[in-house]
Amino acid sequence: MKYKSLNQHKSFQLLVTLSIALVGGLLFNLFSWPIPWLLGTMTAVLIVNQLSWTQLYWPVLLRNTGLIIVGYSIGLTFTKDTLKLMITHLPSMAFMTILLLLICSGMAFVISHFTSINFPTALTSSIPGGLSQIITFAEETKGIDITTVTFFQVTRLIVIIFAVPFLIFSPIFSSGSPAIIPNVISEGTSSSFFPQIILFGLFSVGMALLGKRIKLPTAFLLGPILGIAALNIVGLTGPPLPASILDVSQFLIGGYIGLLLKPEKLRKKASMIPIALISGFMLVSIALLLSLLLIYQFNFSFITSFLSMAPGGADQMGIIGHELEADVTMITGYQLFRILFIFFAVPPLLKWVLRAQMHKIVSKND
Repeated sequence: MKYKSLNQHKSFQLLVTLSIALVGGLLFNLFSWPIPWLLGTMTAVLIVNQLSWTQLYWPVLLRNTGLIIVGYSIGLTFTKDTLKLMITHLPSMAFMTILLLLICSGMAFVISHFTSINFPTALTSSIPGGLSQIITFAEETKGIDITTVTFFQVTRLIVIIFAVPFLIFSPIFSSGSPAIIPNVISEGTSSSFFPQIILFGLFSVGMALLGKRIKLPTAFLLGPILGIAALNIVGLTGPPLPASILDVSQFLIGGYIGLLLKPEKLRKKASMIPIALISGFMLVSIALLLSLLLIYQFNFSFITSFLSMAPGGADQMGIIGHELEADVTMITGYQLFRILFIFFAVPPLLKWVLRAQMHKIVSKND
């Protein structure tokens, strides 16, 4: 009886959920599995939640804190060099991004036509971007099945985790020339880290709240990205984050996503798995083909071109590019342009599609 009474308190539910998430992250880290503090926490919370052993709770405040940290780290990659690059390559970035989204829209149309998934859900499931960013975007958009989107996006992420390293380490890729990368992740903390990070942290929170007030899509991510990027461009550069803080941000986001997932609500599970796998492999293949256009047009290295177009995220692709001595400024520029384009262009498109669908339903009823 005491446990049942205790289990009704949000603070106890949160403590239990945090403990479960921590175990999941530690296990994934122990076995050196990819993105342990995101996928590990998400998996552990999902499993325990499905077993219904206890009531779990993960406040949105924790998720938003994680998004602000990620937004800050992505914003740090946006330098004067990145801005100059984006201006110089704007036609190419716009063409590649629009072409990729048109192909993804075609895939989404086919998926929605041959399955029970509606088009907005299929489109969001097919959009190439970071896992946490796209899922947050899906959660904030009405009419989208968050479980289906998460399932497709996680499946695609798994495909990328295996496919990208296989491709970039294969004989067809040659190493690019060494590049200077903005140091967005530090191995330690400098003496000036804490005074500076408090000010930049407060600024990031303020930008997130401002973004929420003006109804910016995924405000707690996009607000800090734009704010920190603006400071970077005018010469006020924030301190790089230790890897441990980025691990914490993944932990805060992963636990929240784990509670969002509702596998029991996923329709026709057996047929969804092959569709999600095929969709993931198709996106990687399309990115590879589009990267050949960049090579032909600008004579980039294979690695730089592929990571610029790969359906991952600016932070993940930038880190891989840095390890392989690719042109990280180029990779970050293309990835950031795509993220910003998706966040500003896709919401109006989805709203238009949803309105059109509602209009059809009303017309049929009349």
